[in-house]
Amino acid sequence: MSTFRNEVNDPAVPDESAIHGIAHGSSAIAVFGQGAAVGLRGDGATWHGVAGISTSTTGGAGVNGTGNVGVQGVGQTWIGVYGETQAPPDAGSSGVLGEGKDGGDGVKGHANGPGKAAVAGFHLSGTGPGIFGRGNPAGRFEGDVVVTGDLILPGADVAEQFDVAERVDDAVGIEPGTVVVLDDEGALAPCERTYDTTVAGVVSGAGDRVPALVLDRREAQGNGAAQRRTVAVVGKVWCRAEASPRPIRVGDLLTTSSVQGHAMAATDRESAFGAVLGKALTPLATGTGLVLTLVGLG
Repeated sequence: MSTFRNEVNDPAVPDESAIHGIAHGSSAIAVFGQGAAVGLRGDGATWHGVAGISTSTTGGAGVNGTGNVGVQGVGQTWIGVYGETQAPPDAGSSGVLGEGKDGGDGVKGHANGPGKAAVAGFHLSGTGPGIFGRGNPAGRFEGDVVVTGDLILPGADVAEQFDVAERVDDAVGIEPGTVVVLDDEGALAPCERTYDTTVAGVVSGAGDRVPALVLDRREAQGNGAAQRRTVAVVGKVWCRAEASPRPIRVGDLLTTSSVQGHAMAATDRESAFGAVLGKALTPLATGTGLVLTLVGLG
């Protein structure tokens, strides 16, 4: 049973408050609630359950306020601030929503206890992410990252970035799927001869395959950021290939071709030593095309 109840149900006055408190004085409280279970609760059918505005520039607590603190909660043994949503699945609602405007963080957490997390997320059903991030990048970590379970990456290959050789004409380009070799400076160029032992791999990203992990991601030195390519060195990648020497069959070892930027079946095992870029996973009967390749230099 409530000890006090004041109800407003007048549609002609939609913005009238059921309880409205005004306190004067530097330390006075307009509305204060204390209870063994819930000290203060607000249910909003269409908007905020509880809304407070702080106009202090030196501190204070409120929602949508101009003070230093938007919402402040102190939990002596458990939860300082708790939010819950009972909306149906996929409704897009949130138990707690934080928006960072004018360069501020949406949600920030601080922890000073050893082994404690500044921000912790737990999915109670165990079938969804504890913490979800979306953006570019979706997450950033400064420091070591510890993973106790599997690291699941939807990409198909492990790739590494290289500078493009200065002699490579921008008009030619090095497109995804191109077989590339290294010059004397360790920079990339499309292959142009058969059985080239300077083969570096295949430019990642052709077809429906994207890198799962990219190493040495940074801006180019000297050539500009646009003159850097991501090369698959391990994993599966679509590779430009040509079948003029002979058709490419599944399981064939692939090497560099004299057709610029293309691979071919390695038929001379002695010459192929050190010039193999991978193994064909799909066939190519005639002409040129893309062959799914399991990259493995050797």
